[in-house]
Amino acid sequence: MEYKEVVGRRRSIRFFDPDRPVEREKIQKMLEAARLASCAVNAQWQRAIVSFRDDLTEDQLSRLKTPVAALNVELAPVHIHWFNDLSIVNKIQGSRLKELVDVGALAPTHGWSHKFVDDFVYPQILKPMTQNPGYPVPSTMDVGIAMCQALLTGVDEGLGVGLVTLNGAVLKEVFKVPEEWIPLSTILVGYPAESWEAGGQRPRPPFEELYFEGAYGKPFPRDPKVVEELKAAKMIQEPAKPNDPKRIAEIKALAEKYGLPM
Repeated sequence: MEYKEVVGRRRSIRFFDPDRPVEREKIQKMLEAARLASCAVNAQWQRAIVSFRDDLTEDQLSRLKTPVAALNVELAPVHIHWFNDLSIVNKIQGSRLKELVDVGALAPTHGWSHKFVDDFVYPQILKPMTQNPGYPVPSTMDVGIAMCQALLTGVDEGLGVGLVTLNGAVLKEVFKVPEEWIPLSTILVGYPAESWEAGGQRPRPPFEELYFEGAYGKPFPRDPKVVEELKAAKMIQEPAKPNDPKRIAEIKALAEKYGLPM
């Protein structure tokens, strides 16, 4: 698929085929995409634990379930749990910035050198940043970028994907992660049991409500020609409709197939 269609086809899948395994190579491709994501100071806070549902004990699987995501967790054959490793900056100090200097990504034209990293960037910016109470916020954003790339790669591989938030304390205990790792979201992965359209593109607020030009109160103008171009590229697709008979029939069929309430 072309990139724009991948973005347009992405849905939060909630009905996975529980009996169809996911190829390990497709999971690796998702992780490879995450590894290549942009990240401030090249720190790479992202950490992930891949959990194959059938490798979990009955107790572990039960503990991972939450009232909102219990069925999703049970149906999805693969769970990718994402964490923010807050200890990494002090472990690597400025070494990964120096790698960027060495390959010319951080150029001397902009003041970069090994000495600049050692004398200024690490002691005066990076190290104090880790002592700031707000430190987890920007680093978590970078992990989110990596997760997004993994998510879209899963779609490109023909998989169903969905983000859920599980109990962080349970995740840390079940998977025995280091104390410095902050639990974030989980990507559930499997082949969809529902149609890939899943009823259509999900409702979103109006474009003009979200984006502004120059200052708040002046909406960024939405060009209808661009909208039509994105429809042709399949980024903007048919929106979901309330009480769509086709979607309701699909949900009823899935409920009957898996013995679910309706």
